[in-house]
Amino acid sequence: MPFVYFLKLSNNNIYKGTTGDVKKRVSEHKNGKVKSTKNYWPLVLIGYEYYHLKTDAKRREKFLKTSEGRKLLKRQYRDIINSKIKK
Repeated sequence: MPFVYFLKLSNNNIYKGTTGDVKKRVSEHKNGKVKSTKNYWPLVLIGYEYYHLKTDAKRREKFLKTSEGRKLLKRQYRDIINSKIKK
């Protein structure tokens, strides 16, 4: 099952990724096994999207990493980004 997931990092940026197992992948992030996020603790899962096809999930992730996609995601998660979420 392909998912696109979003993590709020300690610097208030949103990390975007794809995975087949959200719970396992978030655990890898939290345990410092992902190089790109290990210096941005604490991090919090703020959302995910399910897709029927892996290609659709990858396409969505790629879009969200563009400037237009980042703006859309920041608007969508504006309240979460500005809040003080604890683990």
